[in-house]
Amino acid sequence: MNEIVGRDDLLLVTLDTLRYDVAVELAAAGRIPNLARHLPGGVWEERHAPGSFTYASHQAIFAGFLPTPAAPGTHPRLFAARFAGSETTASRTFVHDTPDFVGGLAATGYHTACIGGVGFFNKQGPLGTVLPALFEESHWERSFGVASPESFEAQVACAERLVARVPAEQRLFLFVNVAALHQPNWFHTPGATEAAGDSRATHAAALEYVDRHIGRLFAAMSSRRSCFTIVCSDHGTAYGEDGHTGHRIGHPVVWTVPYAHFSLPGPADGPLQDGDTVGTEEP
Repeated sequence: MNEIVGRDDLLLVTLDTLRYDVAVELAAAGRIPNLARHLPGGVWEERHAPGSFTYASHQAIFAGFLPTPAAPGTHPRLFAARFAGSETTASRTFVHDTPDFVGGLAATGYHTACIGGVGFFNKQGPLGTVLPALFEESHWERSFGVASPESFEAQVACAERLVARVPAEQRLFLFVNVAALHQPNWFHTPGATEAAGDSRATHAAALEYVDRHIGRLFAAMSSRRSCFTIVCSDHGTAYGEDGHTGHRIGHPVVWTVPYAHFSLPGPADGPLQDGDTVGTEEP
């Protein structure tokens, strides 16, 4: 990351509430081709969420505690605040002297921007301002929220306008919290009704909806230069497993999340060809 920071633009996308098992099934079945073509080896990495709901997980993520690889061992982090005794700060880690890596990137000259999704980013009350306040620029509107069937399309359009406004010479860190997977998501299944409610199947349909539009986001963020990209879930959610519904609980379907990071080539690198996969760049 010491080479990537200052050279590339950066994109962090949290697919809020996305379950690991659903993400894996859809990738294997060819139902999310636009995401799958960028996943290293075409598969999601299994990780453990740093929190069981959006606010807690994002506070940890912005402090550098991205979802942890599920395999045992000490796993070096991409970003870390400078503090003595850290066992996960390695020589390749981007180390910053701020409480969060958003501020650390800003201190190196990045323009930092947030496009919110779920209520913790809506800036409609004191709690909804905490996470957006980490960024120099933040956006939220009702069309980005959980109740909008076109939420991700609206977020992508905002991202396209934002990228076009940032001077070409300035590095950009963009964070997008995608609300489409979060309940309610029944409306992403054709013919579904509100009365029937949300299910694991409508959750999967919401991921397919996101996949249909995420290529525009990737294209915008790689239109200036190469872009180091992280796509992950902040936590999963339950649809009746062991009697549980929702999240903010200690259940495996909540704690187990999909993760990937990869590089999107910029104009100077040439376009991806059909069938190409951009793998993991060693951070």
